[in-house]
Amino acid sequence: MKGQVKLIAAMLIFGSLGIFVKNINLSSSEIALFRGAIGSIFLICASFLVKQKLSFKAIKRNGILLILSGAAIGFNWIFLFEAYRFTTISNATISYYFAPVFVMALAPMILKEKLTASKVSSIIGAMIGLFLVVNNGTGSASGSYNHTVGILYGLSAAALYASVILMNKFIKKLSGFETTLIQLMLASLVLVPYVYWQEGITYVTELGLQSIVFILILGIVHTGFAYYLYFGSIKELKGHTIAILSYIDPISAVIFAAIFFSESMSLLQIIGGVLVLGSTFIGGMGTSKKRKRVRGDEKQSKQRGE
Repeated sequence: MKGQVKLIAAMLIFGSLGIFVKNINLSSSEIALFRGAIGSIFLICASFLVKQKLSFKAIKRNGILLILSGAAIGFNWIFLFEAYRFTTISNATISYYFAPVFVMALAPMILKEKLTASKVSSIIGAMIGLFLVVNNGTGSASGSYNHTVGILYGLSAAALYASVILMNKFIKKLSGFETTLIQLMLASLVLVPYVYWQEGITYVTELGLQSIVFILILGIVHTGFAYYLYFGSIKELKGHTIAILSYIDPISAVIFAAIFFSESMSLLQIIGGVLVLGSTFIGGMGTSKKRKRVRGDEKQSKQRGE
């Protein structure tokens, strides 16, 4: 039960991300930079408190993958934050949750996994869902939004996050906590020259009090603390429980957006959102069951002495 509470809390924190990002008077790249830097500092402090030691030998061995995945995380945040600017939080969240679909589509080529009928159905269902979201009141600019551009940013963020998921499959002998800490630090380091070259880095003294408070919350709560809760929970929970509870994130994001920004979705958009989230859920559950069967077969083989 303790693990479930941690994961639910982490998902609710992630779900409120868009509310804070929309109220920070900085560019998306600067927000991503500060988020990574502050989150890294928090996790470094947390590692001392929980006596989490870093395996520098394993870090060096996985150096290239860590640098590439860290950079992908940083630019993934930039695209996601741009999605929040160009479209509603609901649309950005739904398009961002296309990441598992990208993973399912690429896994046969990169991970040599079999593309099953259920996965193909999940991919098709998600694509139909995205089509409904894009083509029902989101095809053109409305007010200060350009939904098509925003959704494209969301999909770009999803593609980068999918690349992180796939790269993490090849990272060996590092815990989830260690991997995330190093990736956040590297994301910050990669973003420093990029932000400086693009627009220059805004000094804290140039920001209003609200932006300062919200960027601190984003770095400490939404990054450091939320990731700490997440990795603390997955040690205590089974895969299918993690998969189910993870959907609190997008659902809560849509609810928060309706409460704080009066965002609404048409019936067809809601159906599209359900198709996207439902398809990724079904595809993920199929993978989880397959892993259980593989582990069971391996256990039986060991018992038989094979």
